[in-house]
Amino acid sequence: MDTGLLIALLNPTIALVLGAAFLVLWLHQRHRPYLAVLAASYCLSAPGFLLQYFTLPFGMVATKLISNICFTIAACCLSSAIVVRYGRRVPYIGIGIMTGGGLAAFAWFMFVQPDLTWRVLSMNFGFGGLSLLVAAELRPVRNNGPTEKILFMLSLLSALNFTARTLIVVIAHGPFPSYDGFYGSSYWTTALLSHALLSLLIALCLFTAAALDVMKALKAETQTDPLSGLLNRRGFEDRAAFLLDRCAKAGSPVALVLADLDHFKALNDRHGHEAGDRVIADFAAKLRFATGTRGAAGRIGGEEFAVLLPLSDLASARLFAEAIRTYYSAGAIDGLPSGVRVTASFGVAARTGNEGLAPLMRRADEALYKAKRNGRDSVRLSYERPETVFVAEAVGVG
Repeated sequence: MDTGLLIALLNPTIALVLGAAFLVLWLHQRHRPYLAVLAASYCLSAPGFLLQYFTLPFGMVATKLISNICFTIAACCLSSAIVVRYGRRVPYIGIGIMTGGGLAAFAWFMFVQPDLTWRVLSMNFGFGGLSLLVAAELRPVRNNGPTEKILFMLSLLSALNFTARTLIVVIAHGPFPSYDGFYGSSYWTTALLSHALLSLLIALCLFTAAALDVMKALKAETQTDPLSGLLNRRGFEDRAAFLLDRCAKAGSPVALVLADLDHFKALNDRHGHEAGDRVIADFAAKLRFATGTRGAAGRIGGEEFAVLLPLSDLASARLFAEAIRTYYSAGAIDGLPSGVRVTASFGVAARTGNEGLAPLMRRADEALYKAKRNGRDSVRLSYERPETVFVAEAVGVG
């Protein structure tokens, strides 16, 4: 096999392997459709490269047109999938202008004013503009993680490859009067090798992103309570530790609210576990809605819940707990008799100094115990200071 044919088959082979790999990933992660789009992109680029080297029976002109249409659709799919993966809105108009303009110019220099050099420049400049468009979409998220930063850099490198490399080679070794010798030229050789390298790097980055997605989903499953949809105890403690550390560095206040459903065991015994599950799910939904994204809400026991509220002092945390208590006790729960009223008790503690999660939870739990002991359906506060402060004061006095 001659070297030219070997190089020509390199990109189609790589594209088909990568397309198959993304297809397998999508078959195992159907909720991530961008993986299917990536598979289509790489699979479409394979016939594009093959038709650059091999000519179909109905002529070279039609073959080259089909080849570049394959490249154009593949580029649209790849850029759209990358943008979607990172939570950005797909710029369909921009993609259409870049790829459509390049393909239209290619057709002009093929059918109206035949010129191989300008056909090469048209397609490469269109793809270079598309690469810059992807880089622009990734720019706001490029510092969110390693894959975002790498793909942003690869998009810029791809734009340079399509524009600067093409111009340099055309100026140095062009123009190209015809396809005779074109596939042995320095332009074609550098184009194939650079495309193979960039395809592998982009695919590797996207594979890493997909793997990180899986790991994130698995972590979320291990830290989420399936009944309530809130964090489980482990997940809550991890998230709370992170928020406490961040608030300590920023010097921001933080408060903890513990809640316990009143007479839950009696409700379970009287109405059944299915009704108890509905009560938990209903309370969790209200808690999650009230907490939003500013804090961490978790189910840390059978009928016990916790909410950590950054940027909240004791007074604002009390208002939060009172709002939840009032809102919950006034509402009806589906599946329970209309006369059944379910309430909850709350204990609130505000952090002092760099108090850790364990002593903060202990103080909030003591306040919750007071609320349960004094008639339930109420909110009690912890005004005590952490044990560490008492110790420090004792040492200072001595």
